[in-house]
Amino acid sequence: MVNKNSIYIFLATGFEETEAVAIIDVLRRAELHVTIVSVTGQKMVTGSHKISIEVDALFEDCDFKDGNMLVLPGGMPGTRNLEAFLPLIKLISEYYKVGKYLAAVCAAPLILGKMRLLRNEEATCFPGYEEDLEDAVLSKQRVVRSGKIITGKGPGTSIEFGLKIVETLKGEELSASLAKTMIVY
Repeated sequence: MVNKNSIYIFLATGFEETEAVAIIDVLRRAELHVTIVSVTGQKMVTGSHKISIEVDALFEDCDFKDGNMLVLPGGMPGTRNLEAFLPLIKLISEYYKVGKYLAAVCAAPLILGKMRLLRNEEATCFPGYEEDLEDAVLSKQRVVRSGKIITGKGPGTSIEFGLKIVETLKGEELSASLAKTMIVY
């Protein structure tokens, strides 16, 4: 049986630490099943500001069939490193084709844009990467959900981004409750 609340978050060397940690924290507070996955072949992954995080699993050790959502934190060169990892690109395509959720924040929406998955979808990203969101309907909002895709602008929107994922998978009431408890609004 598929756990409809199983989420995979991918880290590559140079990921944006604030985005990764804040999103993971919000999702785990909501009791979502989160697996942090390295695409580097190593359990310790170092972010763009030299903060290292130990992941739960290596990409090659996961089958991803139980998942309902893939989450891509941004950062540079983390986004480029995720984009260059072809098994992840294939997995994103497979999730998209079967209608599972995709979420990307900061520069990471450019991956979805270059894959042409944002066609006619409302999306946002870190300022300066808009042209990479090929055929997307660009939004000025900090966090946007369009169909099965959630995008966010950057590190400062990470908690809101996590709350949008919670709202999407577990409902508006829990998301609002977490926001209140975390003093977000």
